[in-house]
Amino acid sequence: MAAGIITLTSSTFDETVNSSSTPILVDFWAEWCGPCKQIAPILEQIAAEMPSQITIAKLNVDDYGDIAGRFNVMSIPTMILFDNGDVKTRIVGAMPKGRMVQELTPFLPASS
Repeated sequence: MAAGIITLTSSTFDETVNSSSTPILVDFWAEWCGPCKQIAPILEQIAAEMPSQITIAKLNVDDYGDIAGRFNVMSIPTMILFDNGDVKTRIVGAMPKGRMVQELTPFLPASS
């Protein structure tokens, strides 16, 4: 996984999401998913450019379908933004970086 991106598992999901000091965007993805591969570099850029505002994490749905099911992830990529453990927004499908940042910004703290 790229620098600045956390890999989640069933055993680390709840603790990581609930204890994050910043809003955390969880990317529900799979190795075989083309659009998931398209957004991976975008998520890496966001993680690198906005480290004080957002944490990026990835959860492989093939390995951890129990978590995907818990959040009704029906298609991938699905990205869910959590803040203090609460779902703030859900983004389904690949999109350009500018649009993704635009979707996330209302839920993020001001840059410091």
